[in-house]
Parts: sequence; C-alpha cells; structure tokens
Amino acid sequence: GTGCTLSSAIAANMARGLPVEEAVRLGKDYVTDAIAAGAEYTIGQGHGPVHHFHRFF
Repeated sequence: GTGCTLSSAIAANMARGLPVEEAVRLGKDYVTDAIAAGAEYTIGQGHGPVHHFHRFF
C-alpha cells in the first residue's frame, strides 16, 4: 500500500545519499503523484491503485 511505498521511496532516496529531510520530501511527492496517477484507472470498486510507474507511462 501507500505506507510501504512511502517508506521504500524514503529508503531509496537515503541510499542515494540524500539528507533525511529531502528524502522524505521527495518520497511524499512521489507517493502523492502515484496516488493521483492511479486514480485514473477504474479497476474494481473504490479508489484506484497506486501507480508505481507513473513517471514512465
């Protein structure tokens, strides 16, 4: 879900050597964009999925 995506994005940014504050900011931006991109899909009922590859498609 979104929590796992956020923590993974933060960890990946920290592994790239970014400071914690920037890693968190970029992680939040990524998850926000992924949620918005997933809302375009009508799969099942309820909210759309988290679109993890939104920057590539």
